[in-house]
Amino acid sequence: MATSLERRRLPLPHDAREGVLPGDAACPGCPIPMALKVISAVFGEKAILVIPACCTSVIVGTYPGQSIKASIVHVPFASAAAVASGISQALKARGVSDVHVIAWAGDGGTADIGMASLSGAAERNEDFIYIMYDNEAYMNTGIQRSSATPKGAWTTTTPTGKVENKKDVARILIAHGVPYVATASVGYPHDLYSKLQRARNTRGFRFIHIHAPCPPGWRFDPQYTVRVAKLAVETGLWILYEYVDGKLVISGPSRPFQDPSRRKPIEEYLKYQGRFKGVTSDVLSEVRKYVDENWKWVLKMATP
Repeated sequence: MATSLERRRLPLPHDAREGVLPGDAACPGCPIPMALKVISAVFGEKAILVIPACCTSVIVGTYPGQSIKASIVHVPFASAAAVASGISQALKARGVSDVHVIAWAGDGGTADIGMASLSGAAERNEDFIYIMYDNEAYMNTGIQRSSATPKGAWTTTTPTGKVENKKDVARILIAHGVPYVATASVGYPHDLYSKLQRARNTRGFRFIHIHAPCPPGWRFDPQYTVRVAKLAVETGLWILYEYVDGKLVISGPSRPFQDPSRRKPIEEYLKYQGRFKGVTSDVLSEVRKYVDENWKWVLKMATP
């Protein structure tokens, strides 16, 4: 007879604990191993990860001592989508259909340095999954701002706070007309799991944008990674949705927050993070406006 613990466990095709090994080089509270465990649960060892220069390059270690039971190809900063395209085409030419190619890159290697090859792969509808884990700065090289850094956030290159809004990479990929785009969060692993499953069962170019709070870069206590991730959703700053074959559907965790009155105050999210310590009331008003405008676009696009 199954124990209560066994009954509570998800019926995963692969045990994530077997695919992502302990003792890696991640910082305490790092969201990257959290997300990689969900990926491992969905794909097992039937995956080739294409990883450009980023925190993950350090976290997984070097062959033969890497911390993930999957094939890994380390590539230069700008080339993740191009290399993933080539590997996908090569597998197709050899008749290999049970291995999934996954480009796994940070916001710097996606929203900035890798944007050209990313756009090219999307325009060609290359058959692989691109996952952007978004810790909202160049964390591995010293916490410099990226185009995914939100307005008002401190970084080492924006010491008084970034003045521009965050680049919406998922919306850019939707504009390419690709088969599948989704936003996700490490605070909601079940939602991420279901989206990875859908991506696995879809052909063509697929893009998943994962919100990934970084304790040292965002200046919060490592024990609060999941809390901060959930607050981003609960305040409406991060909206979870899927875009499938031209239709946008708001994901379960975000549905209650279509109603602005149900969203938590933005300050609840910002107060945990030292990077927002100097935010003024004017910037706070602009952040609220940014949230409202994002929701207007999502609700306009959403399938009734």
